[in-house]
Formats: sequence, structure tokens, C-alpha cells
Amino acid sequence: MKDWLDEIHWNADGLVPAIAQDHETGRVLMMAWMNREALALTASENRAIYWSRSRGKLWRKGEESGHVQKLHELRLDCDADVVILMVEQVGGIACHTGRESCFYRVYENGDWKVVDPVLKDPDAIYEHAGHQHE
Repeated sequence: MKDWLDEIHWNADGLVPAIAQDHETGRVLMMAWMNREALALTASENRAIYWSRSRGKLWRKGEESGHVQKLHELRLDCDADVVILMVEQVGGIACHTGRESCFYRVYENGDWKVVDPVLKDPDAIYEHAGHQHE
């Protein structure tokens, strides 16, 4: 029997881009990377688990902030090289800046304009974690 993970076209580093979208609104919340273990755990635990390239380890979304992403659906694109996680964003904040989405800037007239408010001060989110963000 073929392993479903073998159908994914992993990049040279053994990673695949993972886009998290709100399962109700469809809004793109964030993009991160997953390795094989992260994707397998995401599917088995029904919560987003990514691969932190900067820390070189698994990153359970919300492990420090409490802003867990509960998995509702997992999708693979036509080229099998990008996954989408349809999630429930616990606490309504996906971004380490304290915003709903990491995509909070819009290009207008040659500049990036911030269009989404900070919902919670990042220092308050991560004060117990010992560093500023996941």
C-alpha cells in the first residue's frame, strides 16, 4: 500500500509549503513549512504542527501563545507541492505580531500599507515564553 506522504513532492530540504486558511472565512492566515513528520503529526493529531527552519525542530502552533490551529481539512495542490490546512484559529490570532493574519500589509502606490490591527500586544502573548514569537 502506498503511503499518502509519498505522493507529496518535497523540496530539496525535505519540506513542503503549508498555507493555513480559516475554515469558515477562507482567509489566508499564514504560511509555514512542514517536513514529513510534521505533516503526519498534523493529520494524526488534528492540529497544525510545522517545521521551524530557524530552530530546526517541530513547532506545534500555539505551544507558546495558546493560539492553536485545529485542523478541519487538509488539501494538496495539483502539483502535489503545496498543502493547505483549513483550520480553526483558536484565539483569532495566527501572527506573532498579534494580528489575525500574517498577511496584514497591502501594496498601495509603491508602498506596503498596514491594514489589519494588532489584536493583542505580542509582548503580552509571549511574556511567559522567554522570547518574542513562535
